[in-house]
Amino acid sequence: MRKALVFLGILNDSDLDWMVATGTRREVPRGHVLIEEGKPIDSVYVVLDGALSVSVRGARNREVARLLSGEIVGEISFVDSRPPSATVQALENSLVLAIARASLQARLENDPAFAARFYRALAVLLADRMRSTLGALGYGTGPRAAEDSYAGEIDPDTLDQTSLAGARFDLLRRRLRTI
Repeated sequence: MRKALVFLGILNDSDLDWMVATGTRREVPRGHVLIEEGKPIDSVYVVLDGALSVSVRGARNREVARLLSGEIVGEISFVDSRPPSATVQALENSLVLAIARASLQARLENDPAFAARFYRALAVLLADRMRSTLGALGYGTGPRAAEDSYAGEIDPDTLDQTSLAGARFDLLRRRLRTI
């Protein structure tokens, strides 16, 4: 849920309205592969409910991450246009909002303010993921690590928007459950 709060805290209400109007509500049954490593995808996904497993062939197909409600999926392939580097499979019946790459790209090209907010939200999410990954690999655990009192915390600039973002995420979920 934290990732959704960060993402929706940076976007605004009209961005949310556009996502709901443009995106497609997609039910993902348990066991279904939403994204397959090496195969191009045509959407970015917001996990609304459920749990997804991320696995990588190079890691002997073992789970390297678990994605829950509020996670963004497919964003890296959207940013760099390369096929996904991991497989994402539903661990349980899940619900996602699929936003088509073409629609998202058109909005980004035609609305510079939206583009700025969207890319900032992605940058914050990817920076958080990089810090988490480095921590899991043992980097940042040396003598200076204790000095980093901000480890694991939400950026203070984003924190101000957390309650608003929580309300936006709840609204997004309610609106898409009724479609």
